[in-house]
Amino acid sequence: MTMTKVEIDIPDEIVPYTVLEDKDAQITRNAMLVYPYIKRGVMSYGKAAEMLGLHKIDLITLYGKLGLSYFDETEEEYEEDLAVLKKLRGASV
Repeated sequence: MTMTKVEIDIPDEIVPYTVLEDKDAQITRNAMLVYPYIKRGVMSYGKAAEMLGLHKIDLITLYGKLGLSYFDETEEEYEEDLAVLKKLRGASV
């Protein structure tokens, strides 16, 4: 993966959290940079993972560990989906 240095203006207090030597911390930071674009539908999880040099499932897992759900459903939508699944399967799930 080719890397490019980018210069941005940030508050001094944030600098210690952006200059990271640990590879996992760098991946997490970069994943958080692209997350808003995923949520807005500008980029897919697959494209973001490709750009970060990860497998899609690894990116989804990383976001899950950070408390960012892959699924974008309300609890009511989840319950509706579950009811449909139960009806289709003809059994309790």
